[in-house]
Amino acid sequence: MQIRQLREEKGITLMVLVITAIVLLILAGIGIKYGSDTIKKATLEELRTNMLLIEAKAKEYVEEANFKMGISPDDNKKAEVRKEVYEDEAKMKPANGISAPSSIPVNDCYIVTEDTMSLWGLQDIKLEDGENYLIKFDDTNLTLEVYNTIGYDGHYSLAEIDKLEV
Repeated sequence: MQIRQLREEKGITLMVLVITAIVLLILAGIGIKYGSDTIKKATLEELRTNMLLIEAKAKEYVEEANFKMGISPDDNKKAEVRKEVYEDEAKMKPANGISAPSSIPVNDCYIVTEDTMSLWGLQDIKLEDGENYLIKFDDTNLTLEVYNTIGYDGHYSLAEIDKLEV
């Protein structure tokens, strides 16, 4: 009789197995949730950092262009200085004709080329296929806006991305 009782007590019951599986699934779900949130946050912060670096470098060229334009420049002088500073010195090109979301004013933007990034010391910024950084300059107000053609969750400008929280 003692041998029979020992055999009946061996092993785990189906109930213990089910409870263990449920606990493991709950722990896995929590881990996946926090892991995906961390990845999203890192992606957003990387994009924001890249855009802030580009903005900081581009502001130098806005200041230089404004200085070269002088007081009350005419449209011809503005166009001449823009070409000299943005295209020749900063190695940017007008972004006309590139593929970008409709909310980005491509015709008013300059594309930050690989030459530009090298010149600015930003060659560590890696671009995905079809990704570009664009800059829209406002010489009158000495401001600019940086755009990313891939963006983050439907937001493409630095101003929009700065408002996001993950």
